[in-house]
Amino acid sequence: MTGPNSPHLDCRTPADARLHAAPQPVDATAVGDRKGVAEGVPTAVHPDPRRGDGRYPVAWLHIVAPRGAVPTATSKCLCGRDRSAIGHARVLALITDHEAHRDTCPLRTPQEGRAAA
Repeated sequence: MTGPNSPHLDCRTPADARLHAAPQPVDATAVGDRKGVAEGVPTAVHPDPRRGDGRYPVAWLHIVAPRGAVPTATSKCLCGRDRSAIGHARVLALITDHEAHRDTCPLRTPQEGRAAA
């Protein structure tokens, strides 16, 4: 490691001579409207346009199939289902089973509706 007075540096000004305090902003109170807002213009917050429609993910199917390697897959659901498969045939069977789980999952099909019918 080189010292502070290394002859290889092109800087001829000592480092401490260049240091000075940065200018500080003037203390101002944060009362009133934002700067640039015209008087009488409403600044109401609009609802988030990305807000969901009430749907959320319940089950996930994760498949990894690198070229030239053995594929793997996992099927997970919030109802507690957690299955995995290794190999072409078993991964295809898990995909079919995951699709069939959509109709039987207790989180996707309410049980009280079935009992009433």
